[in-house]
Amino acid sequence: MKRSWLVGIAGLALSVAAVVPAQAEIRIGVVNYSKLMQESPQYKAVQDALRGEFAGKQRELTAQQTALKTKQDKLEKDGATMTAEQRTKSEKELRDGNRDYSQKVSDFQEEATARQNEELSRLQSALIAEVQSYALSQKYDLVLADGVIYAANTFDITSAVLASLQARGATAPAAAAPAAAPKPAATPVK
Repeated sequence: MKRSWLVGIAGLALSVAAVVPAQAEIRIGVVNYSKLMQESPQYKAVQDALRGEFAGKQRELTAQQTALKTKQDKLEKDGATMTAEQRTKSEKELRDGNRDYSQKVSDFQEEATARQNEELSRLQSALIAEVQSYALSQKYDLVLADGVIYAANTFDITSAVLASLQARGATAPAAAAPAAAPKPAATPVK
């Protein structure tokens, strides 16, 4: 699959070269998309925004984990002196707490992954638009990204596009705050 794609791109480049008059210079650029994504100030801004968005939930989960650890330690320490009823009650609270914690961690990871994918999708669109804008302004005829097996450094325009992004500043695509989800009703402890 990848080989046929590369053969197709090479054929396209040769076709363009055959159609363009001999005296015209063909400008081809290559973008290291991974590097562009990782080093752009917009990517760093998205990462910081997501960290800030989920920091409160992360602290809440850490606090719940600490509380469960404290309960576990107390049960191990005082278990021998507890009545059978007290021990059963403590073990049930600990089991229920661990189950609740595991569910919250799973929900948190799912929500964080969905938000990250959403923001990275927006950023990816913005980066593609930036590469297209740069290529147009610099009069490139062809810009390639992923899938390039070899490109001489003279074709690599990643640094120039990064400089253009950095000149714009760390204005990330609008990070829309998600709608506040209703909090689940507290389950009574029996």
